[in-house]
Amino acid sequence: MLKNQNLLRLLSIVFIVLIGYALAKAFYIGSFMGIVLALVSLGAILYFFFTLNSLHKEMEKNRAY
Repeated sequence: MLKNQNLLRLLSIVFIVLIGYALAKAFYIGSFMGIVLALVSLGAILYFFFTLNSLHKEMEKNRAY
């Protein structure tokens, strides 16, 4: 489980860095569509983290029974 957790953290950091790069590049170029897409991607990954956290809490709750 520890390897999966570390892998998930590494992938999360990589995705956030890539989204940040895309957002910075879109601001530099002045691309409205790039800015919107980068922000949507950021929102999607934040929603993923929220649902993943909810799933872990639900699994722990069910495991206690």
